[in-house]
Order: sequence, then C-alpha cells, then structure tokens
Amino acid sequence: MRDKEFMISIPDISHKMLTNTLKKLEEDHLLIRKAYAEIPPRVEYSLTEMGISLMPALQMMINWAQTHFEEVTK
Repeated sequence: MRDKEFMISIPDISHKMLTNTLKKLEEDHLLIRKAYAEIPPRVEYSLTEMGISLMPALQMMINWAQTHFEEVTK
C-alpha cells in the first residue's frame, strides 16, 4: 500500500497535540496505526487509501504556498 516511508520530526508541536491529531486522523480513516509489543514501545502510522487520495490536493496547496510565500509572509 505504501511505496515510501517517512520519518518526521516536528519540534514545535506538543506530544499531546501530536497524539490528538494522529488519533483524529485515524478516526477519520486517513491513517492506520500499528502498535508493536516491544520494549521500548513502537508505533507506526501509514496512510489509508483515502489518505493517499488526498495527496494530489495537498500537493496543489503546497505548490500554491511555495509560489505565494513572499506575498503571504509580508
């Protein structure tokens, strides 16, 4: 289902906010959460087919933001 793996680090977000956001994305069927019974505990997230279907729209938004960055940040 996935052809790329990404490790992300978001330093400006609290652990609680990240956890809540991931839970909401899972509830909305955009992410799949897989927990491993290991020590230390490990959790992986992947996009569902519905989540993957959002990628073209998100890419268009990213492209727009990059094109208009200077104007928007004045």
